[in-house]
Amino acid sequence: MNTSQRATALAAVAGVVAVGTGLALGELAAGLVSPSLSPVTAVGGAVIDVVPPGVKDWAISLFGTADKTALLGGMGLVIAALAALAGVVELRRRFAGVAIIAVFGVAGLAAVLGRSELTPNAVPVPLLAAVVGMILLRWLIRRLEEWQADAAAAAGDPRADAAAPADAAAAEESDPAARPPSRRRFFQVLGGTAAVAVLAGVLAATFRGAAAVVSELRSKLALPAPVSPAPPVPAGAEVRLDGVGPLVTPNKEFYRIDTALRVPVLDPGQWTLKVTGLVEREVSLDFATLLAKPLVERHVTIACVSNEVGGDLIGNALWLGWPVRDLLALAGPKDGADMVLSRSSDGWTAGTPLEVLTDNRDALLAVGMNGEPLPLEHGFPARLIVPGLYGYVSATKWVTELKVTRFADDVGYWTPRGWSERGPIKTSSRIDVPRDGRSVTAGTVAFGGVAWAQHTGVGRVELRVNRGAWQLAELAPGISKDTWYQWKLALPLTPGQYEVQVRATDLNGAAQVEDRAPVAPSGATGFHTVRVYVKS
Repeated sequence: MNTSQRATALAAVAGVVAVGTGLALGELAAGLVSPSLSPVTAVGGAVIDVVPPGVKDWAISLFGTADKTALLGGMGLVIAALAALAGVVELRRRFAGVAIIAVFGVAGLAAVLGRSELTPNAVPVPLLAAVVGMILLRWLIRRLEEWQADAAAAAGDPRADAAAPADAAAAEESDPAARPPSRRRFFQVLGGTAAVAVLAGVLAATFRGAAAVVSELRSKLALPAPVSPAPPVPAGAEVRLDGVGPLVTPNKEFYRIDTALRVPVLDPGQWTLKVTGLVEREVSLDFATLLAKPLVERHVTIACVSNEVGGDLIGNALWLGWPVRDLLALAGPKDGADMVLSRSSDGWTAGTPLEVLTDNRDALLAVGMNGEPLPLEHGFPARLIVPGLYGYVSATKWVTELKVTRFADDVGYWTPRGWSERGPIKTSSRIDVPRDGRSVTAGTVAFGGVAWAQHTGVGRVELRVNRGAWQLAELAPGISKDTWYQWKLALPLTPGQYEVQVRATDLNGAAQVEDRAPVAPSGATGFHTVRVYVKS
């Protein structure tokens, strides 16, 4: 590497260190004055908002519930590349790299101003991060220029501002005494700045202690006993077949799909829920009042509309909450209202048909999940659970407002992005064992999985082998019509290759749709199919 190439590489490193330090200090400042919103989460949220639905589906299919980690990683790579570019152009033209960082700051400010979590304290944070990055970049590049000038002078080049020739670089490497003090200063400054960035990042994670404080409050929260406990799980409802998951999904294994880049942190002591819009009277509810209401406990299966045929973006849990119909009855919806627009603390919205929140189904303003307060990532302190509807039109986490309105007047977050308006969950089924492409031993092969027909109930599950006749599976008793059902079927198979498909039929006699359809705009359809290799 010649001197010019080395200078360019070091300028790129200086740019990454300068911008990284600015971002880390910005995140630290946000942790102190704006825990719910930082430049990074604001930009990430803006990216999520503008991403086309097809890209979102691709990301979920590729990364699953790690989609946000992938987004953050991608943002980090882009920022690092632009920061390196800023360092290089700053070395070649003074203040050109500083201008790039200024654009960073403006973009961060615009993203912050566009978020629903915006507070006055959050406004100066992206500007602070940009200013720090600009100052550090100019400082680091100045130290690099001094080293170049000293190296050129040591090599006898009369142009003190020119880059050092290759023989000067070689002399530095072979003779430490020939290394000018400016070189040591540059690396000391670069290393010290990088250390500040690391320390600021660690402190930012620590000072985002609102999450730790709320987590502590959550861990000490004692939920009241329900006035209406969940019906007992029927005997035999869990088939207990190796490879088939638990009937009730543990909290840590429950899928998470939302648009929140960072989990919103809501102090239950300060949380309120407002019912507004087309109502006779507005209602405001705090957490203590909610816990004092007559709570009910129900098993409900919920699913994401992005769940592919055979996918795992679905889970069954025991929820504790207050019936939404009772809350809406206090407000008194006016004639003509047909939708409730629920709003999360981070601004996300879902449009839910009013009728499904006021009929006899167990639509809940939930505070508990599987016997404990809602996990932070699943909506603490309160969220909506609505049987029979995909989450994008119903399952609002960190809920802070219910606006009674009309479909003609308001839309939820995903509807203008190409998704259907009402989102009923489609009858479907899944083969969990054997997995697709697995080899099994000839003889009796046990198949098993789950099926769901929410708010209707599953009537039967059938399998067919190599497109032959349908064979009735053993269907375990469901907990309720609002949960999935487990099933199993033992099939005698000789050595060979087999295609096995499953279908469910609901209690009204309607079979799941065979035609394959993608998740957009209203949920995937088709028979889940696995290929099994039977060996002797």
